[in-house]
Amino acid sequence: MRPHVELIQENDYVWHGAELPGGEGRASERRLSVDEEDGSCSLRVDFHTRWGRGPGVHHANTEFHVLEGSMTYGGREYGKGAYLYVPKGVPAESLVFAEGSKVLHYREYGDAGFDAGAAKRWDDAREEVIVLDTEAMQWDAVPNAGPMPGLFIKYLHVDPVTGFYTRLVHAQEGWTDHRLAHHPCYEEAYTTQGHMEYNFGTLDLGTYFFRPARVKHGHFTTQEGGATWLLRSDGELMNWYTQSEWLRWGGEAVNYSPEGGRMAWSASSHDLGPSKRSEKDFEELRASVAYQASVGEVDAPFFPHGTGTDKSLIAIAKALDAAALQGGHDTHGHAHSHDHDHDHAHSHDEVEIPALSFGPAPSTLEHADERTDHLSHNWGAGRAWKQGDPIPAPILSTLPVRSRSTGRWDGEGM
Repeated sequence: MRPHVELIQENDYVWHGAELPGGEGRASERRLSVDEEDGSCSLRVDFHTRWGRGPGVHHANTEFHVLEGSMTYGGREYGKGAYLYVPKGVPAESLVFAEGSKVLHYREYGDAGFDAGAAKRWDDAREEVIVLDTEAMQWDAVPNAGPMPGLFIKYLHVDPVTGFYTRLVHAQEGWTDHRLAHHPCYEEAYTTQGHMEYNFGTLDLGTYFFRPARVKHGHFTTQEGGATWLLRSDGELMNWYTQSEWLRWGGEAVNYSPEGGRMAWSASSHDLGPSKRSEKDFEELRASVAYQASVGEVDAPFFPHGTGTDKSLIAIAKALDAAALQGGHDTHGHAHSHDHDHDHAHSHDEVEIPALSFGPAPSTLEHADERTDHLSHNWGAGRAWKQGDPIPAPILSTLPVRSRSTGRWDGEGM
C-alpha cells in the first residue's frame, strides 16, 4: 500500500536515474509515490537523450503518457498526449522516446522487471495493449459531474474485471463542489494544466497526490482557465458525500508547553476560519449549493469553516450531558442531607436514562470481511463495492505523509 501523499509539487522531489531495464539512452525519474510491498509506483520521467528498447514482456501493468516530446511504439510515432498501456505478461512492441521528452510513467501490481525479446504471453495475462493519441480524442461530459455541470473526461484504460481505470479529467473554470467526498478505492492525480483550490492545497501544474481509499477531501473551486489532470483509481470511483463537517482534537501537553509543564490544548477545523478562502471561492461554493437545490438533489446546509455554529462544541456539550446523565443519582446537585429518616415513600430507584446517539460507530459501517481479509491491517486499502453494500466510514486525515504545495491552506484535511 502506498502512503498518503497530498499535496506535493513535483519540484520538491529529487531526481533518480530512471529504472527502465533493457533500454538504451539516458533518463531520470521523480518518484511521486511508491508501494514498497508490490513495486507499484508513479513516476515523472525526463529523457535526456533518445531512449529505446526492443520488444519484450513487462512484469507490471505499465502506462506511459507523454507530457512533452514524442513516443514511437511499434514503429509509429505519437506526439504530446500519447498514451500507452501494456498489461503485465502481454508481449509489447519496441518503444522509443525522443530526446527531451517528459513523460508520466506508472507501474501497477509489479516491479520494473522486463523480459527483453520475450514473445510468449503469460498464461494468466489479461487485456490487450492500448495506444491512444489523447490530443485527438473528444472530451465527454462525465456521467456524474457532482453538484454542477462542467466536468469532462477522456477514458484511457478501464479494466473490465477490477474496474481499475485511467482517465484525463478537465474541470472548466467555475466548476465547484461544496461537499467532502470519500471513495472505496484509491485516487491519484497529476495536474497537467490549470488551477484549482481545495482543502488540501492548490492544484496547479506539476502538483500530485496519492490518496488511499476512504480519505475525506473536497471543497473544490476551479480558477481561471479551468484545470486538467491525469487521474487513476484502482476501482470504480463512488462518491460518498459529507457536509457541514467538523473535527476537533485535544489532549494535555506533558513536556512541551511554553511554560515547560502541562497545558490543555484543543483545535477545531472551525478555528481555521473563512480567511483561507477568497470571496470568489465563497461565491462559487454558494453557486454549487444553489445549483444542487435547483435540480432537486439531496443535500444539506452548507457552512464554510469558521462560519456559523461550531458543531464540534455542540457535540462536546452533548457528550458532557450524556456523561452527567449516565452518572445517575450520585451526580445530582441538590444539597439536602440524607441523614434524616427514610420513612417517607419516595423511591431512590435509578431513573432510566435513554442512550444518546452520536451516529453509528465506524466499525458498524465496515464490510463483514474487511477486518478478516489479508488487508485487514490497512483501512486505506481499497475494497470492491457494489450498490447495496454498507458504505464504509471515512478516514479523516489532517496531515498527510507529505503536504507541500503552492497552496494557501494545506493541512486542513478532514
